[in-house]
Amino acid sequence: MQTTVSRRRTALSVSCTTHVVQDGLIATIYVLLPVLAEALGFSYAQVGLLKGLKSVSQAVLEMCSGWLSEQIGELRLIVVGLALSGTGYILLSAATSAPIIATFLLIIGTGTALHHAPSSSLIINNCPTKKRGSSLGLYNAAGDVGKLVFTGGFSLAAGAGLAWYEISFGYGVMAIVAAIAITAVSRPIRQQWNKEEAAESNNGEQVAAAGWGILNWRSFGALLVVTCIDTLVQTSVLVFMAFLLLAKGLPLSIATGGTVILLAGGVFGKTGCGYLADRMGVRPAFTLIQVLTALGLICVIIAPNWLALSLLLPLGAVAQGSTSITYAFAADLIHPRRMARGYALLYASGTFAAAAGPVVLGLIADEFGIETAIYTMALITIFTVPPIFVLPTVPDQEAELL
Repeated sequence: MQTTVSRRRTALSVSCTTHVVQDGLIATIYVLLPVLAEALGFSYAQVGLLKGLKSVSQAVLEMCSGWLSEQIGELRLIVVGLALSGTGYILLSAATSAPIIATFLLIIGTGTALHHAPSSSLIINNCPTKKRGSSLGLYNAAGDVGKLVFTGGFSLAAGAGLAWYEISFGYGVMAIVAAIAITAVSRPIRQQWNKEEAAESNNGEQVAAAGWGILNWRSFGALLVVTCIDTLVQTSVLVFMAFLLLAKGLPLSIATGGTVILLAGGVFGKTGCGYLADRMGVRPAFTLIQVLTALGLICVIIAPNWLALSLLLPLGAVAQGSTSITYAFAADLIHPRRMARGYALLYASGTFAAAAGPVVLGLIADEFGIETAIYTMALITIFTVPPIFVLPTVPDQEAELL
């Protein structure tokens, strides 16, 4: 029987590997769409519609991923998601029109929707309570590593002369290989876990909860508000920071490079903030990170260009690192047997917020200027702090499950 340490390592290795690949494939869409627009003559409206279809399909199916995880198991669902994402990318390499590309992006969106909830559930259910924050921090950081590696790989491959469809095919094959590898490695582990779960059921342990398995809807609702606002700000910072740098007079190459620096900061932030929450506690750690984020955004606006650029790495760390804190706290509000469902709801809400945020802040930027939009992000960031202090330190385990 696996030890607790062994189970944690297995859960982390499988989840982090999946996150690297899946988030890498998600981020590649950002660099692939402009290439497709140039190659196939798409309008801006068509590009926006294609991205929107992919995001909505991911958000909707992400809500179902928790239930699916319970039906077939976290490990199987993770493999299915990788296989679907890989298949979508392989098919995309042969696409020649907007409707066909939209269809294949829906397949990719389906695949990428099937990893956050089961992976988070896998980590939470196999890690000690005191290590949840740090474990989820490593998991979140792995996703940012994937974003950097896959988008950087796409740029390097394109610079080396490879066509977009060749890169798309290669990424698809890579995802399917990852699915096969995880299947082979996890098969004996999955069998052992199934035996242990059957033994727990026979002993009457961990009785399944009804519905979503939320222990306290009022507290979970407050956490949903916090994570949605937090995700909205994170996404908007990544979308609009390059435009702020352009408005400050920096050249396009440096302005776009600023987004890469923010992503790099996120790798350190998501790892470090998880450890910070384990040691300081959720409330003080989250408050500190949000205050630093707001101050960082303001400083980038008013600072001279050389200082603004130097602030991007720490800003990326704090702006994106808060995710590791809030998602770790969510585990205390979800029944252990419904962990995947609860996280599916949390991730889906964040995905919808990530789709809506840039639209709203983009309208503000069009009407009042990019600086005003960034100031608005800083103000919104502070609004996430009060609800954290409303959340209970110890969830009500006797609350009605809905």
